[in-house]
Amino acid sequence: MMIVSALTTVIAIAAVTGAIGYRLLTGGQGAIGADGTISLPKGARVLSTAASGGRVAVLFDLGGASELRTYDIRTLKETGRLRFAPEQ
Repeated sequence: MMIVSALTTVIAIAAVTGAIGYRLLTGGQGAIGADGTISLPKGARVLSTAASGGRVAVLFDLGGASELRTYDIRTLKETGRLRFAPEQ
């Protein structure tokens, strides 16, 4: 019984040490900085922005219709677009 308990403890310590080592060696996902300009349509009014997971989401209003665009933080290239229009 003591051997099984000791082996379980050694495996757990090795897993934690391995995870910490991996984070240290790969540098983790630190702060990502970008300098640049994201172009929006003329007359667009930005309602909100959010950044997460290497992406920036920009919600803006354009003539009564809302649109959400996502951009890659590193390249500032558009990765997605979603339009919201009022029902008629």
